Amino acid sequence: MSDLISGPGDRAIEMGDRVRLHFGLHLETGEEVDTTRRGDPAMLTIGDGNLLPGFEAVLLGMRAGDDAQVLMEPEDAFGPRREENVQTLRRDRFGADMALEEGLMVSFSGPGGELPGVVRAVMEEHVEVDFNHPLAGRRIVFDVSIIDVRAP
Repeated sequence: MSDLISGPGDRAIEMGDRVRLHFGLHLETGEEVDTTRRGDPAMLTIGDGNLLPGFEAVLLGMRAGDDAQVLMEPEDAFGPRREENVQTLRRDRFGADMALEEGLMVSFSGPGGELPGVVRAVMEEHVEVDFNHPLAGRRIVFDVSIIDVRAP
């Protein structure tokens, strides 16, 4: 017997379930940030750490066939914007041949792995880098359609 549940009203999503879904992330202005709706659906396991907890909380209890559009506060999405995540670094921390300019994505090795940042300003001796997630501090509309749910 298959553990695939595909009819509306069947199994509600719980921790550990494998869920196939389509989603879209939009700013409040309606600008699309990311979507699976023009391609293959996403497959994920609830609670494995690959999805932010706020997005998982929206999915819990939903069933195959359910759709939702939820306006998420920054704390439940990509977190608040933190000024302490904007760092001024010495220019010599970057390769001498690196063409630094505003908006450039740079990456550093850290204790937890790779730490990406965006160059905000380039000065003669220093470079200001923003290590906040690009969507930090933004309210996000999470648009989701559940396709199917598999028990763990």
